[in-house]
Amino acid sequence: MYDVIVVGARCAGASTAMLFARAGYRVLMVDRAEFPRDTLSTLYIHQPGVALLRRWGVLDKVIATGCPPLDRAVYRIADIRIEGCSIPVDGHRAAYAPRRYLLDGILADAAVAAGVEFRQGCTVTDVLSDDEGQAIGVRCRTSDGGTTEEHARLVVGADGMRSRFATMVDSRITTEDPPATCAYYTYWEGVTDRFELYEAPGRWVGTVPTNDNTTLIAAYFPQSEFERVRKDAMGAYLEAVRSTAPELYAKIASQTPLERLHGTGDQRNYFREAAGLGWALVGDAGHHKDSITARGITDAFRQAQLLVDCVGTGLRDPEKLLDGLEEYAYQRDEILIDAYHSTLSVAALEVAEHRLSMLRTVAGDQELMDRYFATLAGVIGVEEFFTPELHARQELTRP
Repeated sequence: MYDVIVVGARCAGASTAMLFARAGYRVLMVDRAEFPRDTLSTLYIHQPGVALLRRWGVLDKVIATGCPPLDRAVYRIADIRIEGCSIPVDGHRAAYAPRRYLLDGILADAAVAAGVEFRQGCTVTDVLSDDEGQAIGVRCRTSDGGTTEEHARLVVGADGMRSRFATMVDSRITTEDPPATCAYYTYWEGVTDRFELYEAPGRWVGTVPTNDNTTLIAAYFPQSEFERVRKDAMGAYLEAVRSTAPELYAKIASQTPLERLHGTGDQRNYFREAAGLGWALVGDAGHHKDSITARGITDAFRQAQLLVDCVGTGLRDPEKLLDGLEEYAYQRDEILIDAYHSTLSVAALEVAEHRLSMLRTVAGDQELMDRYFATLAGVIGVEEFFTPELHARQELTRP
């Protein structure tokens, strides 16, 4: 019998498994995929996520892959240019954006090094429950077509936005909003060494420098345009970059993209119940929001650490485990709800005059620009940025 079974071995699942194993628990991690394997992702790890990688002792391995430190960001909208970097977290200021087949592999290796048993090509087909409805394990189909049952005190679902595990444990959706955007991206050689954001009405373009001197360039469109965009996705993508970020387009106009165009119109926004009797959800399985703010990986790391902290030493005590899971569910929502609403606001792709007024006040003041990027990164809360002093300065600059 295991203490913990983790279903899903990407950044949320591998982090959770690693942390439970380091806490002294016997952990099994399963994933239906065979690794290494790429996945749809914006790659970006904000400063709070980088701080956790450093705390876990794996940041050096991420840096060793060759992904550059992203310690300068630029945001362009209308006639406004905001340039700076988030304030540091635990003394570390840079963000990073490693390719997912590298990041997920590093975290899975760290989990195995901590003592986790990792089974690849292993698909969970059912969650086992006792007579009281408490999750007590999983039934799996192995890569050779066989079946196996494994038992545990806690079963964690980390199998992504389309989580089958969440369905198996009947985790209810507690908050949900309709999709706001669709997004397409591919990789280009060189281009920039900065995290760059460009916005225009109904358009959002971002650059994310990653491994091997390549840059992910993403374009976002309103969800209402998805059916039109998908008919000529590359044409729509290039036109979005050209019209929203002409200087950026000039750098790629003569290039051929390094990979096929990746895209999705399935940008769900929701919170599911985070925990129940003998089970918990981490990462996109329990909470997902539009990728336009690139918070998914960072939030997955935060949830993994939070779950292990809340369970603590109580995993083998049924009452303490229940209390820990209830605390995790409460804190997860408290920690993530503000960023959820902020992301929905950004994903509306609306250029409001009051926002432009605020950005004009911020532009040119390095402290305010750095605090603005710290807000985007989740280092400080929105209320810490929109201070009475900022509002007063904004009023003074109104025409």
